[in-house]
Formats: sequence, structure tokens, C-alpha cells
Amino acid sequence: MPTKKKPQVTPTPERRRELLATAAEVFAAQGYNATTVRRIADEAGMLAGSLYYHFDSKESMIDEILSTFLDELWRGYDTVLEAGLGPRETIEALVTESFREIDRHRPAVAIYQKESKHLATQPRFAYLVESQTKFEKAWLGTLERGVAEGAFRDDLDIRLTYRFVRDTVWVAASWYRPGGHHSPEEIARQYLSMVLDGIALRT
Repeated sequence: MPTKKKPQVTPTPERRRELLATAAEVFAAQGYNATTVRRIADEAGMLAGSLYYHFDSKESMIDEILSTFLDELWRGYDTVLEAGLGPRETIEALVTESFREIDRHRPAVAIYQKESKHLATQPRFAYLVESQTKFEKAWLGTLERGVAEGAFRDDLDIRLTYRFVRDTVWVAASWYRPGGHHSPEEIARQYLSMVLDGIALRT
């Protein structure tokens, strides 16, 4: 009598998301090169061999973490850029969307900041270079339009301004924790007030 095969259990999307969330936290804390599949499995409370049932490598995990984050980021950014807003309003909306993404994907943002330069040298991660180019074009283009339309000062170096605003926003991933005292929208409002209006008392 033939032996019955055990039915195969298909990994659920929820479990997959849980494992990616765990992997993202480990990658963000330890760095990609220093992280082993065994360490991720330990954090997830499973055997390393069982993790391979869901993902074929740690490279696949970090790929999915980063691509999911960037896909969502660009859905939000594209909505802003296609809305026909003025330059100041576009900057305000981009900053707000950025903080929302930090709130949703803080570990992924940290991974992107630490690992994207190294990963981008591999063909599998060519989209990181494409995303960075698109990101820079969106922000620089908005700043240049603001200067041309008289919304922003014309005595500032545009590229330096872009780097300042970009770094001021995204470095928040190093300290921001979801569920804190301020919502991402409130933090964005405070940042925008400082960036666009300064911190000196008006006289």
C-alpha cells in the first residue's frame, strides 16, 4: 500500500511579513554582512532550516524589505508630484510623506541608509540606483521650480539646500520610534516650520 504524502503547508502572507519584520530589525541593528540566517531564525523563534522554507537566502529577504519600502515610498511621492501643487506645498507634502514612511518602515530606512551604497553594486539591486536618481530629481526639481517662481530664496546653493533638507528628514530614522509622543505628521509640521521659517524669533 503506497504511503500517503503529507500535505504541503503553504506559508501564509502574514507569517512572511512577520519574518521580514524580524529580519529588518536584525539587519538594521547588526548590518547586512554581520547578520546570519541563523540569527534571524533565532530572533523569529525557529530553526534556520525552517527559515529557508520561506526565503532562499538573506539576500532575498533584504531585497524584499527594501523593494517593499521603496515601492510604497514612490506611490506616496508620485501622488504628491502629480497633484499639481506649488513648490512650497510640494516640499511640505514630500516631507510629510517621508515621515509617514519612516513611521511605517523605520528599520528598512535604516538598512537603506547603511547598506544601499554597497548593495547597489550588485545587479539584483540596480533599482536602488534608479530610485536614488529619481529621488534627487524630484527634490532638486521642486527646489529649482521654487526659486524660479519666487517661492524660495535664490541666494542659496540648490544642491546644498537639497542635501540639508534630505538629511534633516531621513536622519530621523535613527531616533524615531513608532507610537511615540508625536505623530509623523506633527513631526513633519515641526520640521517644516524650522526648515522653511527658521528658529529665530520674528521681530
